[in-house]
Amino acid sequence: MVPNTAGGECAAPLLEMRAITKHFGDLKANDQVDLEVRQGEVHALLGENGAGKTTLMNILYGLVSPDHGEIYLNGRLTHISSPRDAIRQRIGMVHQHFMLIPSFTVVENVILGLPVEREPLLDLKQAAAQVSALANQFGLQVDPFAKVGELPVGVQQRIEILKTLYRGARLLILDEPTAVLSPGEVRELFRVLKSLVAQGLAAIFISHKLDEVLEVSDRITVLRRGRKVCTLATRTASKQQLAELMVGHQVFGQSRPEPHPFGPVTLALRQLCALDDSGRMALRNISLEVRAGEILGVAGVDGNGQQQLAEVLAGLRPSVSGQIIVCGQDLTNHPPSSFIRRRVGYVPADRQQVGLILDFSVDENLIVKRLDQPPFSRWGWLHLPAIRAHAQRVIDAFDIRLPGSHVKARQLSGGNQQKVVLAREIEDRPMLLIAMHPTRGLDIGATEYVHQRLLEQRSQGVAILLISTELEEVLSLCDRVCVLFRGEVMGTLDAAGAQVDLIGHMMLGERLESLAAIPA
Repeated sequence: MVPNTAGGECAAPLLEMRAITKHFGDLKANDQVDLEVRQGEVHALLGENGAGKTTLMNILYGLVSPDHGEIYLNGRLTHISSPRDAIRQRIGMVHQHFMLIPSFTVVENVILGLPVEREPLLDLKQAAAQVSALANQFGLQVDPFAKVGELPVGVQQRIEILKTLYRGARLLILDEPTAVLSPGEVRELFRVLKSLVAQGLAAIFISHKLDEVLEVSDRITVLRRGRKVCTLATRTASKQQLAELMVGHQVFGQSRPEPHPFGPVTLALRQLCALDDSGRMALRNISLEVRAGEILGVAGVDGNGQQQLAEVLAGLRPSVSGQIIVCGQDLTNHPPSSFIRRRVGYVPADRQQVGLILDFSVDENLIVKRLDQPPFSRWGWLHLPAIRAHAQRVIDAFDIRLPGSHVKARQLSGGNQQKVVLAREIEDRPMLLIAMHPTRGLDIGATEYVHQRLLEQRSQGVAILLISTELEEVLSLCDRVCVLFRGEVMGTLDAAGAQVDLIGHMMLGERLESLAAIPA
């Protein structure tokens, strides 16, 4: 045993990354970073957007080559120049977006790309037996002949882990592994992780959810602006301490919004139905109301109709039946321009593909919905002085950090791109704001900023529909929460005091009225 400088005793290092440095042009993504991971531990890697976490893990998995630095596995200097090298060194990576073929079975996905003993013949029964034995060993029970596309996302994640274990991985990299899981599936993942490390494996757990990091990890390494800040034992850490280590200054935790009287109904949906892109029913008889000054949260595992709901409410997708009533006016199947005229703001899930025109400048993006209106347009011509003055005022008000309003939107960081989208929608003085995943991919500082802006809009009487898979975000910001499952509302309840387990059951398809009270 070697002493654990973060506290206590732990096994000898399985992995050592020493003085890892990587430049991308003038940007130093990693600056002399050290990382040590020990056999039999879950090691969390924390940091803001741009802190260098992804670059460091891409180097470990052979996707990026470092400029300087060394990697040691079990005390031996190792060179990893490709994912194939990493797999040979028994390193596996579970990506946030699963790399599975939905039409294949579990066993076909697990063995895909591997040589077989009797090529070109494939003994699927033998392979399935091996997969089942491995699954049982690590507590990853799954039917090897089930079609992957028919399985819940939590089970699909088990398959991703099985794929790495089948290839002999002893060190797992898990990149935001809980992003699309329900609370129950998160607990199951943590059970699996603890089973894996109990049998001598190690895991690097990348997440921005501090509560989860504190629950599942043994040690935590914090990166900030490409440099390692510290490594500490999880049992000695607090959520506030980790947040401040990540951003370098004091962070104020999110408190629940103060109760206040709501105004009249701003948005009313009546038995709304809509199809997805493949022609299947995505929304089934959705009925809900949002009042002025209220934040209604829409919770659920990603892919249960949230995207289609947001698009219908922005005029970007037709409905097949039902009604959309905004401020008393029926806007069902009206074009986006009608929703804009009725002062409906829309913060889409994909800020780059939908929220911004990346090759337009920031000042152009800030007025793109009003470019035909004064003072930005005169007699059909853009009035550049007014556009630039407006942009500078908004940039200052929303703390958008950039060299100038003339730069293209694609040159901004993700957090600043999100601020541009949010600023544009708020500056249009909406009556109703549809915000879908407004903090997805943002670091803790940018997330706190977006939350503050949403609460300001609530206090000013704006009705907000907040669609998010982040249950903590929904419960901390919203007045009420409705849960979607396969395009249906499973129930609506007050966010204050709402039980996470109850919401978790609803996220998996149980209706609120059928659930007995679950003890807190």
